[in-house]
Amino acid sequence: MARIVAVVTSDKEQVAGGAPIFITKDADEQQKVAFKLEKILDAMAHDLENGTMILVDHKSASV
Repeated sequence: MARIVAVVTSDKEQVAGGAPIFITKDADEQQKVAFKLEKILDAMAHDLENGTMILVDHKSASV
């Protein structure tokens, strides 16, 4: 099963949980942070289109 390794959001009221959460001031900063983390964590960024992006490790899903 894939796992969420980070959350990047511009609305801290929308998120909570066990993954690291990165709060950004606007959508441009959100994109920059998410794509840098995508490379650093070797994960995929997915835009939830509600001001939040999640970074998912799909490799952990392999059997």
